[in-house]
Amino acid sequence: MRGEPSCPKCGGRVRAPGLFADSWQCDVHGTVHPLQPVIPPSVEALSVVVHRTQVPVWMPWPLPVGWLFTGVAYAGDDRSGGRATAVACSGPGPLGGVGELILVAEELGVGLGARYAGMDGPDPGPYMNVEKPPQAKVLAAGRPTPLWHVSGVPDDRAVFAGEARGLWLWAVVWPEPAGLLMYDELVLTDLRDAGAEVELVPCGALSPRLIKP
Repeated sequence: MRGEPSCPKCGGRVRAPGLFADSWQCDVHGTVHPLQPVIPPSVEALSVVVHRTQVPVWMPWPLPVGWLFTGVAYAGDDRSGGRATAVACSGPGPLGGVGELILVAEELGVGLGARYAGMDGPDPGPYMNVEKPPQAKVLAAGRPTPLWHVSGVPDDRAVFAGEARGLWLWAVVWPEPAGLLMYDELVLTDLRDAGAEVELVPCGALSPRLIKP
C-alpha cells in the first residue's frame, strides 16, 4: 500500500528536491514537509514513525475502553525527520455509535492538523478564543494541557487545539457529538517515551480519515 508523498496541507502532489529547489514543493503551497504514505496500523508502523519523528507521537494511553489504534502518519523526510505526526484511534462514542479521534502534533506552519480539521490553515491560533477558559483539558506527558474549541470547521467534526511540548496539539473528533470524549480529561502519552509498552497497543482496521479527512 505504498504511495507517493503528498502535500500535508492539501493532499496534492509534491516534487522532490532537485536542481531548482532543495526542499519538497507543492504547486499550491510552495515549500512543504511531505506527508509520507499512510501505512496500515501495526506495532511496526508505530515504531517506524516513533523512530523517525522530531515531534511527539500522542496517543491516549491507556486507550478508552473498547478503543483501538487505527493508523499513523507523519510529515517530513529522511533529512529533516518527522515535523508532524497524526495518530488515529476509534471506538465506542460517548453517545453511541462509533467515534474517531485523530491527534496531531506539529511544528508551526506544517498544516497537517488544519487539513484534518477541514479548515484553511496552517495553524489554529486565529480560530481559538484563548481569552475564554479552555473547553477541554488533557494530561499530555504528565502535564495538564488546556485545549480550546477551534471555530470555522465542518459540522461533522469537533476540533480542539492547544500547545504541548512547545508544539501544536490538535484533537479532531468525528462525529461532532463524540467530542464529549475530550471532556473526560484524556491521558496522552508521547509514544517516543513509551518503550516496550508500544507492543501492547491494540490495532484495528486503517481509518479512512487518515487518508481523506
